[in-house]
Amino acid sequence: MKMKFGAIVVDGRGKIGGHVASKNRGGAYLRTKVTPANAQTTYQQGVRNTFTTYSQAWRGLSDAQRAAWNAAVASFAITNIFGDLRNPSGINLYQKLNNNLVSTGEAAISVPPLPSAVGECNITAVAAAAGAATMTITMSGAVPADTAVKVFAAAPQSAGKSVITSELRQIAVLAAAEATPYNLAAEYIARFGSVGLAGQKIFVKLLPINTTTGQAGASSMATGIVAA
Repeated sequence: MKMKFGAIVVDGRGKIGGHVASKNRGGAYLRTKVTPANAQTTYQQGVRNTFTTYSQAWRGLSDAQRAAWNAAVASFAITNIFGDLRNPSGINLYQKLNNNLVSTGEAAISVPPLPSAVGECNITAVAAAAGAATMTITMSGAVPADTAVKVFAAAPQSAGKSVITSELRQIAVLAAAEATPYNLAAEYIARFGSVGLAGQKIFVKLLPINTTTGQAGASSMATGIVAA
């Protein structure tokens, strides 16, 4: 449970005593914690295996290498859920950058990189058709050099749904110079079985990654209603 204190607690995030504190457009709220079934899918196991791999790899680094990662964290400060700037730990920085690199097909790094700019690639539209089983995404331009784009999507949702979080899954990686529009049908169908029924909503998110440093850029999301 994370809290931000004022004269009284003014904000909270996370779990405590069977409840979850969070915030949406209506303001802060508290709900009962629901533990979902652990499906132990191939995808879930893959994520866990990657996390385990780099936890073990961290222990295999030399003392000097771990010290270098611990010293580098101030250059990779992040804004937390309260809008405050915080430094990650050395191991968290090591895992985060390497997870991004490996998930985009790049080699892992053992030396902390210097912070670098991440190419911009935004999604602007999603178009899908149930009858033809087609799906394309339109981007702001081709994927920039030294950049890979992780593509996340959710299974078809009801048209009235406007916000999703935990439903998103990585389904593809776009390499540098990949042009727009991009045909996403094969990757989407392989993960979710179909492009959905006419009238359902599709959510797709793009996350650009610097293929040298593993840094993530600004994500973007678009939705589209499946046509007949």
